[in-house]
Amino acid sequence: MPVAIFALVILATLLSVVAIQRSTAETERLELEARADAIASAVERRVNASTSYLRAGAALVASLDEVTPARFRDFVSELRLDADYRGSEGIGWAPVVSPAERFEFNRKIAAELPGEPQISPEMRSGADFAVPVLYLYPDTERNRRASGYDMYSEATRRAAMDEAARTVRPTASGKLVLLQDGRRPEPGFIFYMPVFSIVDGSRELDGFVYSPFNAGDFLESVLELEAAGVSEVRLYDGNPDDKDFLAGTDRVEGEGQYVSRNIEVAGQNWLLQVRAPDAAALSGPAMLTLIFGMLVASLLMLLVRMLTQQASEDEAALNFYAEQNSIRNSLTRELNHRVKNTLANVLSIMTLTRRRSSNLDEYAESLEGRIRALSATHDLLTKSDWGSTPIANVVAAETAPYAKSEEGTVMASGPLTELAPNDALSLGLALHELATNAAKYGALSQHGGRVEVAWEPVAEDRAKLVWQESNGPAVPQSRQRGFGLDLIEKIVAHELGSPVTIEFDPAGVRCEMVIPVRQGSDFRLRSAHRDI
Repeated sequence: MPVAIFALVILATLLSVVAIQRSTAETERLELEARADAIASAVERRVNASTSYLRAGAALVASLDEVTPARFRDFVSELRLDADYRGSEGIGWAPVVSPAERFEFNRKIAAELPGEPQISPEMRSGADFAVPVLYLYPDTERNRRASGYDMYSEATRRAAMDEAARTVRPTASGKLVLLQDGRRPEPGFIFYMPVFSIVDGSRELDGFVYSPFNAGDFLESVLELEAAGVSEVRLYDGNPDDKDFLAGTDRVEGEGQYVSRNIEVAGQNWLLQVRAPDAAALSGPAMLTLIFGMLVASLLMLLVRMLTQQASEDEAALNFYAEQNSIRNSLTRELNHRVKNTLANVLSIMTLTRRRSSNLDEYAESLEGRIRALSATHDLLTKSDWGSTPIANVVAAETAPYAKSEEGTVMASGPLTELAPNDALSLGLALHELATNAAKYGALSQHGGRVEVAWEPVAEDRAKLVWQESNGPAVPQSRQRGFGLDLIEKIVAHELGSPVTIEFDPAGVRCEMVIPVRQGSDFRLRSAHRDI
């Protein structure tokens, strides 16, 4: 009798273990398929968001008589590309250029972009046309590597453009290496949207609005929210072999379950493979059933299993809430720090402006102008992701109200020179004070006045900027010292780490300052993870 009872308990335990293992394996398989569907859906959402931007860009370009840098840059800026566009290098415009138009195109792109780029490679004899890169925004040093490149000269890009022109819809290229990634040949792809115009009743191809993507960055942005519960993800352009591999997570040794999904991406067929973590030889519940089933009755075993599972779920919930609370605290401290820094700058400007103002209107006008100067420079830094900002952009932002090109009142010249965020803010404040003084009393206060802003490198890490006024009213030699002069000679000079000289020559005010030139990557907010 004791042996029979023991045998029955062992048999019941083994049957329970087999049933639990099968149930666990089926649950894991269903969860893996659901996760693969979620990742595939996330890829499709990112693609749809990207192609919708290209459709909007094509509609804009088709409505313009001429695509100018300012109009296209403003369009890209107004899109305010969000997290759904991560992994992209930006949005660009590549016009169709015939052999007869290539010299005019080379002249135009050389005049608008630094380094005097040209169509490359040279158009082959007998080629009908080229499709060179004209604009690619955001305008970064990395994106400028593609300027002038004839995308139609390369087979993979050419096939995608031909298909896009045939179907008149966004089309993805096959696997390729972006020019931006020339030093690290990682796989990428490009979305093309054709732009047509109607000439004499027939449709004529004008060019392509396009968006290049680094495949690894694209997949990483997708997996940020959809990668839980998987150990490996692989993305292929067609067949699952090395030559068609686009991107993936690090390979994990083992024999976990694989699930594949085919994704139609703007005319291309992608293959998504998702692998689950390796399962243990015996699951936790099955192991508990095996151990405790030989010692206690089945009812007690079930009770212990339920209590253990509930405790595990409660612990996971507590860990999740603790992690979320830690994230909220970190974000709150970062926000408080940046708000305090901004308020401190504003309070300092308010206090010093009040000391130099004789009435409320003067105080309000001076305060508004200086805060607008801070805001304008902050907008530039935000657009560059708090990376490096060209001197030309800071000068343009601060002299925009006075830069009437037809009268030639403000002239700016100098090579491409990138500034760090803090130096750009200091330069913006100084230029605002000089422009305001020139508009009130100097060269910009009368017709025919002229301001020249020029800069040039004087050392590997220094650039000299000169503000020179001319053709304005005579500069008085005796004057009351104002806050603007103090701000430039003391505060700005201190921030730039070099003296600032201002000469009140009767023929026109002249200001010279030396600005440090530092690498923008040292100041990038997202990569540094430190206070600026």
